[in-house]
Formats: sequence, C-alpha cells, structure tokens
Amino acid sequence: MSESYTIGRYLIDRLAELGIRDIFGVPGDYNLSFLDQIIEHPAVKWVGNCNELNAAYAADGYARIHGISALVTTFGVGELSAINGIAGSRAEQVPVVKITGSPTTRVAEEGRLVHHTLGDGEFNHFSKMYKEVTVAQTTLTQENAVEEIDRVLRACWTEKAPVYINLPVDIHGLPATLPSEPLLKEEPAASEATVSQMLETLAPVIEQAKSPVILADYQVNRFHAEEELARFAEQTGFPVATLSMGKGVFNEEHPQFIGVYSGKTSPEYLRKRIDEADCIISVGVRLTDSITSGFSQGFKEHAVIHINPDDVRYQGHTFSGISMAEAMNHLAGKVSKRELESLNIIPLAGQQKEDSFYVHADHLLTQKRFWEMMQLFIQKNDVVIADQGTSFFGAQTVPLKEKVTYVGQPLWGSIGYTLPALLGTQLADPSRRDILLIGDGAFQLTFQEISTMMRENLHPIIFVMNNDGYTVERSIHGPNQPYNDIKMWNYEDIPAVLGGNKNFKSYKTTTEGELADALKDMIAHPDALRFVEVVMEKMDMPELLTVLGKVFAAQND
Repeated sequence: MSESYTIGRYLIDRLAELGIRDIFGVPGDYNLSFLDQIIEHPAVKWVGNCNELNAAYAADGYARIHGISALVTTFGVGELSAINGIAGSRAEQVPVVKITGSPTTRVAEEGRLVHHTLGDGEFNHFSKMYKEVTVAQTTLTQENAVEEIDRVLRACWTEKAPVYINLPVDIHGLPATLPSEPLLKEEPAASEATVSQMLETLAPVIEQAKSPVILADYQVNRFHAEEELARFAEQTGFPVATLSMGKGVFNEEHPQFIGVYSGKTSPEYLRKRIDEADCIISVGVRLTDSITSGFSQGFKEHAVIHINPDDVRYQGHTFSGISMAEAMNHLAGKVSKRELESLNIIPLAGQQKEDSFYVHADHLLTQKRFWEMMQLFIQKNDVVIADQGTSFFGAQTVPLKEKVTYVGQPLWGSIGYTLPALLGTQLADPSRRDILLIGDGAFQLTFQEISTMMRENLHPIIFVMNNDGYTVERSIHGPNQPYNDIKMWNYEDIPAVLGGNKNFKSYKTTTEGELADALKDMIAHPDALRFVEVVMEKMDMPELLTVLGKVFAAQND
C-alpha cells in the first residue's frame, strides 16, 4: 500500500498545492499513521505543538501571513481542545483546514464504546459541533474522498474561513487517483452589465462628494486586495483611515493616511473626517463593538458605499459578483483625482507632536512611554502581534512603518491567542522580524509554545507586560477583586525553564533605561529568541483602554 497513491497522499498534495509548507497539531492514536504520511511528504513539514488549542492558534497565525494553513488532531479530546481556536478563525475570516483523525469506519458504524467518545455509540457529536464554526465539513470515505477533499479545500480558500475534514484511520491509506486538474480555478470576472450599472450609479455620487474618505478594514487583507486599495487611494487622492482590526492594510506613512478610526474615541480631526464625510467608501469593513468603542461611530449609513468581498452596496442597490479588487479598479478609472490640498488632508504624521524623544533612564516604565519607545523600535516589514487587552489597545495607537503587518484578534478576543499565533506567523515567513506584545495574564494561558519556537530555532521578540493581573478586566469591573489577580511568575526565567539553550536572550526591565539597553542589545543579536519582561504598575493602562473600559462596563449593564 505504501507504494501506491493513497487518499492521505492526495490530501497532503492538495494542501501543498495551496502553498502550505507546515502542518500543526498534536499526535493521537487515531491520526498517527496519517502523520507518517505527512513526515514522508517532500513538500510539507510536521510541526508538533504543546496542545491542540495552541496548534489551532498557530495555524491561525500562519494563515494570516501565508494565506491558508492546516492542523491535525485526534478525535474527541483533541478536536474539542482545538475548537476555540477554529471558532476564532471563523469569526475573523481566517482560512484554516482542520483535519481530525478518527476511529475506523467499522467502529463508527457498529457504535463501539471506544476511547475518546462519550461512551454512547455516537460518533457525530463533535462533527456537529464543528459544523457551527466551519463553512464546509466532510467525513471521508473511499468513494467520496477525492471529490470531498477538493470541495472543502476550495471552500476554505474562496470563503476565507475554516473547514473540517474527518479522516477515519482506515481511510487515508486506501488507493486514490492523482489530481487531474488544478485545485483552484480562476474566478470569473463580474459581468459587464453589472460593472456598468455599478459605475453609472456610484461614479456620480463619488464625483459630487465634497468630503469623500476611504475607510478600510481587515477583509482587505483576507482577500488580498492591499495593492488594489493602495492604487485606488492614489488614483483618487482621497484620505484613508482604517479600523484597528485592519490596521496596516494601508501604509501608515503614506501622506493620505489619516489614522485608525475608533468611533467617538478617535482623535478629533480623524473623528470629524469620518463622521462628517458625505461619501465614505467602506472597503472590507465590519463594525464590531471593540473597534468602534461600543458602536459609537457617528457617520450616516446613507453616506456609505460598501465594497465587500463579493458585492458592492449603496442605498438599497446591490451589485453582486464583483470582487473587492475589481470594484476598486473599476471605480478608480472613473473617478477624478483630487489634490491633497483641496481635500485638506492632514496625514497622521502631521497630527502628532514632533517633540524629540529622549530616555529618562531612572524613570519607572509607564504604558505611555513604553508605546513611544515601541514606535521607534518597530521597523519596516516587521510583523507585530498584539494580544487583546493593554497590548492591543496600546499598539493600536502606534503609527506603523511601511509594510508592517499587524495581527490582533479584537472580534473573537481570546486572550493568549497571540503567543502560539507568533509561532505560526514566524514559520509562515522566517525572513521577517516578528514582535509579540502580550500581557502577563494572557501569557500564562499559552506560554508553553515558546518551547516549540526554540525547538524550531526561531528568533522572534517577545514582550510580556507584567502589570500583575488582568488589567483589561480591571478597567471594566472589579479593579481590586481577587478574580483579576494572578500568581506572580519569574517571567524572565521562562525560556530557560522551557529548555532554552544558548540561542535565547532574556531581560527584565523596570525603568526606561533598562528597556532602552535591552532594545539596543536585541538589535545586536537578531539570531536569538529575545524575551523581555516589562514591569508596569497594575492600573497603568493605555489611554484608549481607560475610555473603552467604561464603554464596555456600560454595555454590560
């Protein structure tokens, strides 16, 4: 059988065809022989994780940089550990292929009381759970495997969402036919009639607008339309803002970029430009509570042209079958370019004070000073991953340099997500410098994956904000309640405890001078994993989070 072409090999070939080079997961007796096939495959590598939840988070991070990812767990206990991560991928439109190794077809058909089941003879409990958090699901058989693998993988890619493949342990070794055609087919262009109707309706609206603005969000990244967004902005001359979920989809150093919009908590100039615009070209936007300060956006729906992944909408008109990239390209060719002066654009850089920065060596670190230092430290082409809480809301206000990718999870908001996601983002593109910003509470949930990073000889930079507990929760409710406290750890020792060899450097910083020295040393040692404990006062938080804490508290009443 090992000499014949098998269903398992077909599945791995298709994953490799999608560009997947690393497959995450945890071994279990129902997937072990399939893992053998992964190990033997010349184009992919098995990356074992410390637990299945971390594997799902790592796969999510990998897909955000690489475009798509895959992970493998065992049935029941393994797949349920991973389901939180897959739900996050569904919420935030991240394409992840979830593969479950399950008991044999005969065992399932006979309803045997085997391990990793509920002991009731039913084998579809968990696949039904995954139906709620994936866009396509399948259980492979010898008869359907080839067609079903192709169907769910196409759905994963086109819908930018996770899918679920149940692979019984007796199926992956059965014979299969070689792929006869490419997995992905070129998407058909929008019909000329639909494009013409869209342009006839929208071009005059945009032309007549006196204060147009482009508002972009994370779907620009998911559907790979960053270049089209940049071209559309430059060909129209309109000011551009993003939401925090889409931070970085447009060059924040560009003279047309005016900031990250967050509703009523936005800086005054930015808030007025968005809320008072008579035409908002909304590209890939979904308005959620945490990115709009509790749905505090002030603009009117009738002013918004919605450019979505597969349609365009405006005041009751829907133009279907037009991709985001197509829509921007067609509109750019029909809209007159305006000069910066005529639109009174004040770029983000021009909105900030130009005070020279200097380090107060003996001053204790504060959130404000830390983020000012991060603005200088983050460089072009970096990947910045910020965990939900003080890290995300602090990093949201830091202007990014060109081609910096920003990763956060403000919709699903699962704390601890970012540390395993860092493993995925770094493996997706090892040539880039990855910087993780994570709070101590979030860190304690998933810190084990640092050991995997060291095993894989990766060199990310990890900042752990030690503010002695759940500061984001303290900002919302119970600042002095024991449920917001955690056990203090010796954080700087963690890499060594997890088996670190000489290829890591660890720092503990309490003052501006200590952090400045650490930053200089980290730059001098790019080929080591660098781990920085940043000690701050427990109720010190970014200004934006101070305001949002009150918003969330009111929202929960």
